Amino acid sequence: MISAEQAAQLTLEEAIRERHSVRGFLDKPVAPEVMKKVFELAQWAPSNCNVQPWRVYVASGATRDHLRAEMTRQITSGVAPNPDYEYTSKFEGGYRKLQVDCAVGLYGAMGIGREDSAGRMRASLRNFEFFDAPHVAFLAMGSQFREPVALDVGIYLQTLMLAMTANGISCCAQGSMRSFPDLVREVFEIEESVRVLVGLSFGYEDESVPANTARMTRSPLGENVFFKD
Repeated sequence: MISAEQAAQLTLEEAIRERHSVRGFLDKPVAPEVMKKVFELAQWAPSNCNVQPWRVYVASGATRDHLRAEMTRQITSGVAPNPDYEYTSKFEGGYRKLQVDCAVGLYGAMGIGREDSAGRMRASLRNFEFFDAPHVAFLAMGSQFREPVALDVGIYLQTLMLAMTANGISCCAQGSMRSFPDLVREVFEIEESVRVLVGLSFGYEDESVPANTARMTRSPLGENVFFKD
């Protein structure tokens, strides 16, 4: 983990390379002025026709505690998730290999074997505990929008994560946070037409958590980017 002073000196390239998914946080909240700075910086993310379709709901303190407790209760009670957007992608071929490699690296860092179903269940539950992060943000957009506008929200999310990294804040984007959107709408008193896409737990990294030692690699450029004169 880098300090706030070190983060302030990061170049854009360093921030991109430094950012990683953190799955264990210290019991240390982000100061209000720092949080405001980060979210104001993320507002500069580009979007189609500058419509800025993202709606972001940030839970801290008692609100965060309530969401964590209720999400954990629903999962452990067997309540079926009802996401606004189903995650229907099936990874095959090379994509499947990358997915498996990621899981092997993460579970390996946590000391969870392939046959350890109880360990895997505990690791999955940690998502709904926000990995003990003091804050969680829910990113949403209006129900009138489809995939092209969701792309704008994704650009915003990356901008936000880099802004956090540049200010010494760690984070983890979580698709699991779309599992119970009705709870999010109830807590934040927002209309049904606001649909939850993804969540982001954030705070300061606890370097003693084994999961935080995991680092993922990236494919060679030629596997994803193709140049032609």
